[in-house]
Amino acid sequence: MNKTLNKFSVGERGVISSVSGEGRTRRRLFDMGVTPGAEVVLRKKAPLGDPVEVTIRGYELTLRMAEAACVLTEVCDD
Repeated sequence: MNKTLNKFSVGERGVISSVSGEGRTRRRLFDMGVTPGAEVVLRKKAPLGDPVEVTIRGYELTLRMAEAACVLTEVCDD
């Protein structure tokens, strides 16, 4: 099932399928290691839902919800 990262629940995991967005945002995500094929796990959500903390490539990364909405993933069934 495909789902954008901003729709994940805490503890949910997936593999990145594609990254969309405007040039600057997309480039920033790529620079942080958010690339197709990487496994991502949603670790925490702020009380109001923005930002979110994910684990990707062995480190924790905090993303704004607008950035997370640019990341399309294939959800892993555990």
